[in-house]
Amino acid sequence: MEHPMLLLDFITHPLALFMEKYFNLTDGNHLYHITYMWFYMLLLIGASLIVVRKLKMVPGRLQNFFEVAIGGLKDLTVNTMGEDGLKFFPLIATLAIFILVANLGDIIPGFYSPTANVNTNASMAIVVFFLTHIIGIKVHGMKYVKQFTGPIWWMAPIMIPIEIIGHLARPLSLTVRLFGNIFGEDLVLVIILILAPFLIPMPVLALMIFTALIQTIVFTLLAMMYISGAMEEGH
Repeated sequence: MEHPMLLLDFITHPLALFMEKYFNLTDGNHLYHITYMWFYMLLLIGASLIVVRKLKMVPGRLQNFFEVAIGGLKDLTVNTMGEDGLKFFPLIATLAIFILVANLGDIIPGFYSPTANVNTNASMAIVVFFLTHIIGIKVHGMKYVKQFTGPIWWMAPIMIPIEIIGHLARPLSLTVRLFGNIFGEDLVLVIILILAPFLIPMPVLALMIFTALIQTIVFTLLAMMYISGAMEEGH
């Protein structure tokens, strides 16, 4: 048999294998996260288009879900960043909704969570990292450098390396925190499927849903705090 693990792969990653066979869009296990990332993106885009084209005064379930989700995220953005933060709301909402859906993906048998791969999380963290400093320079100009020099000028040689290391650690922290928690969930789920394939305890599923929600909130809040901090005056 050419692929002795083909049956197991088909059970665990049917979508990725289908795309690999008929569209040549994956390369084995290494790029499964890309396939599922695009799947969740297209799913969210499709759902959004359906809601936008069929808006009703009395919302249906899907429209009501989106209204509650977007409204909650909007309130969270304003409470965290102030009214100026609304200009970044499209990015914040996109990150939050995608991360939540991607985190929850691995709960469904046969699906995979792209946030369990470090590359997916790093791409989002890098976007937040560069946007933070772009906004800081745009708002403050060259005075943005004061945020790295500390409160007293003669402390600059000490503070600048510390601040640079701290800022570089931000995307690493965002990436590793999300990856570690979601990948850990995947390991737990795989172990349960191996030991008890027909019995997945509800407490484990509840814990996975809770972790997926918490990690979404943490990533989103930190992104908002980083961007908001870049807009503040250096002290």
